Amino acid sequence: MLAAMDFDDSPAEAAFRAEVRTWLDENAEPRVEADVRLSPMASFGDQAEAIAAARVWQARLAEARWTGVHWPAEHGGRGASLAEALVLAEEIRRYDVPGGVFGIGIAMIGPTLIAHGTPEQQARYLGPLLRGEEIWCQLWSEPDAGSDLANLRSRAVRDGDEFVLDGQKVWTSGAHYARFGLGIFRTDPDVPKHKGISCFVVDLAAPGVTIRPLRQINGEAHFNEVYFDSARIPAANLVGELHDGWRVARTTLMNERFAAGTMDSSGFAFAALARLARAAERDADPVVRQALARLHSIGRVTDLTNARVRSAIANDGIPGAEGSILKLALADLGTAVADAGVAMLGPGGLLTGAGAPDAGRWSEAAMGAFAMHIGGGTDAIQRNIIGERVLGLPREPSTDRNVPFRTLPS
Repeated sequence: MLAAMDFDDSPAEAAFRAEVRTWLDENAEPRVEADVRLSPMASFGDQAEAIAAARVWQARLAEARWTGVHWPAEHGGRGASLAEALVLAEEIRRYDVPGGVFGIGIAMIGPTLIAHGTPEQQARYLGPLLRGEEIWCQLWSEPDAGSDLANLRSRAVRDGDEFVLDGQKVWTSGAHYARFGLGIFRTDPDVPKHKGISCFVVDLAAPGVTIRPLRQINGEAHFNEVYFDSARIPAANLVGELHDGWRVARTTLMNERFAAGTMDSSGFAFAALARLARAAERDADPVVRQALARLHSIGRVTDLTNARVRSAIANDGIPGAEGSILKLALADLGTAVADAGVAMLGPGGLLTGAGAPDAGRWSEAAMGAFAMHIGGGTDAIQRNIIGERVLGLPREPSTDRNVPFRTLPS
């Protein structure tokens, strides 16, 4: 059952929100709608200057303990609830601060290391991650393992005190500027595909690791191919138990879907479109007004779903299937924003660069909207999760879950 919605902060959340606002008011400038990039991938900068600025801001957050707030205090967090972490995310979006490059590490990999890592791994990696000294990525998808992630074929073979990695990962966000990756590799091909997987911390500077950025439709490189050619890592880099990597990966995936569903809200996007309609003198056009009404409706659904997620987290402490609903709603919202902006501008809406209408924000939004329908689990995967875990529908039939992976066709 989905949790009932609660629009009000609890007393603890209200006090937390007030503390967050006070600190941000003293340390950051409010965001200005006209400067907000509308692509869901815009926060993942790949320029050295942007990354340097993000490191400075991350260090300030860490010093004030406003990052990883839901982590246990012994690992540098505040022991805050996930609901309070959502409050922080909501508030920080209102300010013009660098973001993006540390999100994967803090929202997804850090909680995984806390749940499954050894004390030595936690002591080594969590502090530098929080302080912005080291950036992380996920070494997950492969050419034959996207929606069916357990079909992965990259392998890790034990050799004394090391594991030897061979294979390829693809669509790896931020690998070209990351220091470490959390990766899953096949360690036993003689058992069913979900059982012979192990999880490792991978040093991306190790010999045998090659990273090739993938140039996207908007000209930027956010995703990468990562190749492993007999790359060696210490056996101590194993996260969790050997061959139990699927359980570890599910922790990361659960947090990824939750994080992807809370990346942004509709407020700035709707304000940008309303301003655009007025500037183009089309705010009286019934077609434009209908598009704005549709966007407002989708944004309101997203806000209501976010309230439901917060209520579920407050009751259960962990993000559930509601995160998939929110992620799906946000993907639809991004597409609706882009479509409305481009339609309002006409052919000029597809131009890019500083000389384009509205500095090319709408072209960027249109080209970036596709990513949210894929990253963090495709729309189809989210609908499967919703169907099975919310609606109670039967699981899709499968013929490969209980046979040795080695026997599966490739």
